[in-house]
Order: sequence, then C-alpha cells, then structure tokens
Amino acid sequence: MSSDAEEKEAQQNKPNGCERAFVEYNKIKWFWAPAFFGFWLLLYVAISIPACHHLPRPLTIKDEAKYPDRFIAERAENNLRQLVALGPRVVGSKENEMGAVKVLSGSVQKIRSGLGSANDIEVDVQVASGSYVHWSMINMYQSIQNIVVKVSPKNTNSTTYLLVNSHYDSVPGGPGAGDDGSMVATMMETLRVLAQSKTALKHPVVFLFNGAEENPLQASHAFITQHKWAKNCKALINLDSAGNGGREILFQSGPNHPWLMKSYRRAIKHPYASTMAEEMFQNNFIPSDTDFRIFRDHGSVPGLDMAYQYNGYVYHTRFDRAEIFPRGSFQNTGDNLLALVREIANSQELEDTSKYSEGHTVYFDVMGWFLVFYTETEGIILNVIVSLVAIGTCLYAFKLMAYNSGLKLEKLLKRVLHTFAVQLFGLMFAVAITLFLGWFMDLVHLPMSWFTHSWLILGLYFSTFLFGLAIVPAMYFHYTKEDKLPIGQRVQLLLHCHCLFLAFSTLVLTICGVRSVFVLMLSCLFYTMGLIINLATKLHSKDVAWVIPHIVCFVPPFVFFAYFSHGFFLTFIPMFGRFGENVNPDLVVAVFSIAVGLLTCGFIVPVLHLFRKSKTIICALLAITLVCVIIAITPMGFPYRPETSVQRFSVLHAKRTFHDADNKIRRQESGYFIMPQDRRTYAVKHDVINMTLAQKIGADCQKEMMCGLPLYNQRWHKTRQNTLWIPASEPLLGTVPAIKVISKKQVSPNKIRFELQLSGPDHMALFIQPLNGAVMKDWSFHQAPLRLNFQPPYFIYFSWGVNGDPLNFWLQLEKTNGDFKTPLFELGVGGHWTHHKEMLTPDFTKFLNSFPKYVDATPWPASYETWIY
Repeated sequence: MSSDAEEKEAQQNKPNGCERAFVEYNKIKWFWAPAFFGFWLLLYVAISIPACHHLPRPLTIKDEAKYPDRFIAERAENNLRQLVALGPRVVGSKENEMGAVKVLSGSVQKIRSGLGSANDIEVDVQVASGSYVHWSMINMYQSIQNIVVKVSPKNTNSTTYLLVNSHYDSVPGGPGAGDDGSMVATMMETLRVLAQSKTALKHPVVFLFNGAEENPLQASHAFITQHKWAKNCKALINLDSAGNGGREILFQSGPNHPWLMKSYRRAIKHPYASTMAEEMFQNNFIPSDTDFRIFRDHGSVPGLDMAYQYNGYVYHTRFDRAEIFPRGSFQNTGDNLLALVREIANSQELEDTSKYSEGHTVYFDVMGWFLVFYTETEGIILNVIVSLVAIGTCLYAFKLMAYNSGLKLEKLLKRVLHTFAVQLFGLMFAVAITLFLGWFMDLVHLPMSWFTHSWLILGLYFSTFLFGLAIVPAMYFHYTKEDKLPIGQRVQLLLHCHCLFLAFSTLVLTICGVRSVFVLMLSCLFYTMGLIINLATKLHSKDVAWVIPHIVCFVPPFVFFAYFSHGFFLTFIPMFGRFGENVNPDLVVAVFSIAVGLLTCGFIVPVLHLFRKSKTIICALLAITLVCVIIAITPMGFPYRPETSVQRFSVLHAKRTFHDADNKIRRQESGYFIMPQDRRTYAVKHDVINMTLAQKIGADCQKEMMCGLPLYNQRWHKTRQNTLWIPASEPLLGTVPAIKVISKKQVSPNKIRFELQLSGPDHMALFIQPLNGAVMKDWSFHQAPLRLNFQPPYFIYFSWGVNGDPLNFWLQLEKTNGDFKTPLFELGVGGHWTHHKEMLTPDFTKFLNSFPKYVDATPWPASYETWIY
C-alpha cells in the first residue's frame, strides 16, 4: 500500500470532534452514563406522565351561550354536589330510597321543562324484586329502585335503544362522589344536552340511574330482567369508578362486537383504552366488578365499560368527596360520553347488532392522542408477520456480522447461542433477585413502603431488575474479553438475542390467545426498524455509531410504554390497600416491575455495556436499591397518610348467639369483628384499644358454620379465616333478624318440607348447612346452586329497599333412611345495620376513635344467630 493510501485511511479512521467528546477506546466515556439515564427519565417525566394526567379545559355555565350543544362541566359538578350533600346512600337508607330519588327526579323534571323541539323524554321509577347467583352466593333483593329516563326522537317508531348506566347508591360510610356520583352527574348533564338539542337522535337512549350497585349489582339485574324497556336495549355504555377523577378508561368492550370499538374510535375526543386492562379485569386481577357483567350475562347486551381509576386511595372510603373531584375530569368524560351516545344512537349497527358480531378486538390509545384498533384476527396476522420479520432480520444481521468480522457463520452462530443463553440466564437472575426482594420486604414487615411514595418502586424493584438484567452479561463480557468480536458487535448480538426472545414469546402468546401481546409485538417492530436502518446505512459495522438509530427508533415505544405503565401503576398501587391479608403486595409489585422493566428497558439496558466502567455503572443501580431499602425503613417509607392514602378496616360491633338442637343458647358473646383489607394489619396493633387481645377467628371456622360470623358479602366469605375478634360489650341493635317456622310437613317417605319466614334489617345474610346426611333437594331460592351442586353451607344475601316486608321461603330436604328425628339443618342469619350511626355505642365509638388518623374504619352494628331444625 502506498504512503498516500495509508495516510488517507488513517485520516478516515481518525475520530472527529464529536467522537472525541463521546468515545474513548471504542467505548462511550463513563461520565455520559448519567446523561444516558437522564435522557430516558426526562422522556418519562416530560412526555409520558403529563400525557397520562392531561385533562381538557372545563366549560363553565358562562360558556353555555357560546357552546349551546356542548357538555358543561360546571353543571355536572353542581349535580354531583347536590347528590353528595345527602351523605352516604346505602340501599335501604332514607338517603338512598327517598333523598337520592327526589334529587335525581327533580333534576330530570327540570330538564324536561326545558325540552327542545327534537326529542321527547319519558321517566319511570322502577321498584323491583328478584335474585341471581353472584359467584357462589345467591344475591336476593326486594323493592330496590331504579330511575329510568328514555330520550326519544319525536314520532319515532324505532324499537332499538342504547342503554347508558351508572349507579347513585354508595357503600356504607362513603359519600360516593367518585364512585359513582360523578358518573351519575355526567349522565344527567349529557341527558340535559340531548334533551335540549335541536337535532333529533335516530334511536332512543335509555339513561338508567341505578339504585343498587354496591349490594352488589342488584339494580342492573332488576332492570335487564324485568323492565319494560330492557328487551329493546341493544347496546350499552356502562359508567363506573374505582377512584376519584382522572380520565375514564375503557377497559371492557363487546364481547364480540367490534363495531362498538369503531364507534368509539370515530366519536371519542379524549381516548383512553386498553385491551390489557380488559384481559386483567376479566381474569380477576382487579378486586372489583361492574354492572357490565350483569347486562352481558343476563341480557346479552354488548357494550363498552368505562371507569375512573385515578386516586383509588379514596375509593370506598369516607374521603371519596366531591371537593377533590377535578372539574376537568367532568369535561373529559362528558365530551366523550356525549359524542359516543350520539354516535351509537345514530348508528346503523344498532338496528340489528347480531349482524355485526364478529369476534374480539385489540385496542389501545397512544398518549391520549388517538386510538389504535383492529380485530383479533388482524392482530394475529400482524403479530406473526412482525415476529417473523424480526427473526429474519436478526438472522440476516448475524450473517453480515460473520462476513464483516471474518468469522465463519458456524462460529458466529455458536456465539449467538452462548449470548442467547447468557441473556436468558440474566433474565432469570434478574427475576429471581427482584422476587427475592419482594419476599424479603414482606418478611421484615416492610411491605407497601411505596404505597404513598410510589417513586420508591423505581428504586426498590426496577433498579433491582435492571441490575440483574445487566450484571450477568457484564460478567460474561468481562471473562471473555479476548473474543475477536469488538464489544460493539457483542452488544449488538445481545440486543438481537433479546429481540429473538421477544419475537418467539410473541408467537407463543399469540397461539395462546393473549391479545395483550401487542406490546411485545410493538417492541419487536421498533427494534427491527432501527436494525434495518443500521443494516441499510452499514452503521451496524461501527463500534458505537449504530447506537444512534437504535436509540432514536426506541424513543417512540419507550414513551408509549412509559405512558402505558404509568397509568397501570397509577391504577394498581391504591388497589393493594384492599387486596386482603393473604396477598403479599410487594411480590405482586415485583412481578409488575419485572414485566414493565422488560418492556420499557429491555433494549436500553444492553447499551450500558458500551460505556467504560460499565460494571461500576451497573452496580450503581444496586446502590439505588439499597438507598431505597433504607428509605423504606424510615417514616418516609410508612405506607399510610391521613385522608390521602389510608389504611382500611371494616369493623363490626357484633353479637353472636348459637342455639343447640333443643333451641337453647349454647354460646353467646359480643365483640368487635374486624375485617382487614391489606397486609399490614399489625401496623395498628399498639394504637387501638385492646388490639393486642385480637384473635384470629380460625378456630371458630373449624367448629362453627361460616366461622360463626355475620359475613356481609361474598368477598368477606372468601377471606373469613383472616378476620379478627376482640371481646367487647354488647352492641345496640335494632329489630334483630328473626326466623319463624310457618309449617313443617313430610311430603314423602324420605322428604320433608319447611316453610319459614325471615324478617329483619335491610341487609341480611342467610346460611344453610344440611346435617346428619340430609340433602337439600329443592327450595324457593334461585335453583342454580342446587342444579350446579354447590357445596354447602349455602349463602343467600338478602337486602330490601323501600319495602321491608318479611321474606317467605321454603326448603325441601331429603334423607334416604327417612329418619327425621335427628337435626336436619342448621340455619344462620346475619343482620347488618349499615347506615345507623345513632346505634354506635359509646364503647364502640371510643374503640373507633383509638384507630390512628391514617385509618379509614367503616363501622356498623351486626348480629349473627343460628338455629338447628
């Protein structure tokens, strides 16, 4: 080679000014690592978080003249304040059965007086009784109420309606501003705009103001199975809340009606929707249920299920107040609801929805800007194509790398296998240490340290996971540094292997029918785009320059995944305050952090190996974890704060009475029945009066039916063995539940029939346990538990609204030997006075006041009594 050629080559290889600033010995200078981390953190803080919390400017009543056909947030806010001023609205209470009905009926009449020229309004107050099976419990109701309003175009002959539903009742002790007064207020304002509009709808819209959802889900069942308009309702918009404000998320659609998502996409002004939320909800990852299930299962009505989830800390507590509900949330939901109602009510599909039943959908919003939606079949095709293209592109990159490095393809593929094994081992190690930390934090009584300060999750679990993911490849590179491939090429191998792992995972999960796998597909898609750019520009052969297209192409998915994950944690963190005592919340958060960390940083972490002093940089992640563990030990790591992030307890002042076969009292006691709702029950041990005397109820579960407790609902039934009992003075009770035997008659040689009558307060629970070989063959209750062979004791939840007449029922038991002289069944009755503050005794009040200020204790008197027949 001539000296001129050598000089030219040396000039070409000489680093320019930019390279000298960033690169040293084919690696990025170590002091750029904080800037690297800061860049991604800045994207998260500056773009993803604001997008997650963005709300539109709320319109005021002054704006109404300028926007006569728009939703006015201030009016909705006034509706909410008027409803919440009544106080807690529990089924059976005057506030719910009289106050709320009066307030809402008055609002409807006011709207009616300003009716426009295009539409008519009909109003019906439904009073209904019925029953259905909720999980393993018979849910029975008597005289509960619904306020039903139908907006119809004048002179219409349409027989297909759109149903819009929300509930105005609340849980005991809770004002119910977020859940679900806010949605009731939004519906009322939407009703006003439609009623006063000069534009007629094509099809009628039924607004169901539902008076018994918290019982649970009774009023929706009453409407869809009994109301005169129910059979005409062909589509649904269900509105609920698991928080107080924010943006409403669409988390269930259909099922099998993609036209509804098309309508949502066309109409919605502020989209927020997630297939992943739908799959998690339907697989019981979220400890809630909505009326959507009732309309779907008992009325076959397809629809859209939307709910608030921001500030779930106050959900079902006394702090769910109207004052903290953002006016911008009203505008966000109101804009969406009004546009969606108009879109669906005017749609051709509503005329015969069965024609458009075409399977599941995949949907998600992008930063709240627009909605991406496609059918499940299209999703399968897309997942497969992207995965195969990603695999093919990586294989082609391996071939080019072998050619450029002078290695035989077989030898390079051997390195690929080694790197893939290292990648998998690193992932397993990262998972293991992250889960270990979750187990350890619970072991040393430090769970939920992130409950108030959620940023601690980043330091505790994300940093741990990222350290584990990075340190194994770092050690592999360290001990094989004599490899002929330069470090830049080896890091690319690591990235390609991660892409292959995600591509194969995408294919497997697609085969398993998981629609949420679109997130892995997107990750593969954008990495492949960056790789194609590197291959096309030949930057892949450079030591460091290939990083630029890689980072640029991964910015969009990172911002989206960070936005998506922020909303995910925003929803779930408050929920751990009501997951119950059996669940280790830190272990669950560790699992979530692993999934989110892999998604957001799986293609970012390998770049750390390009930095000088990479192992020191990686170990800094572990140092962050240790600092956060120390913070968790300090008062800053204590989970709860008064009013804003409270600890929850249900506390019943209960009297228990047990009768023997001769109807003599064999046991009677009073005490405080405490139902913990999270992992840290011990946090109040030294504050609450006599809490050190609290005993687990487990021993009673072995000898008494249903642990001998006045269980309130199905969730209490599931977790009854974790409850606590503290002996105390006798409670003040109203008219206690009473069972009266009307008749007892042997109807055949081996069958006997009892006719009984139950009377008592507006919330009762009935438990029935056959004895001595007797079998329940028939009864007047819902037949499903007998038909499906539910295991006794049977659980019947009974509540009444405006009419407290006694419940008459009958039981028919069979005994094969025909011996009816021995006891045949045990019957237990729980009574609950859920809205009678005047019945709280001074002792009970003193006990409640001893709870720390950060506790939200929901109290009421209760009774439990058993008889043997």
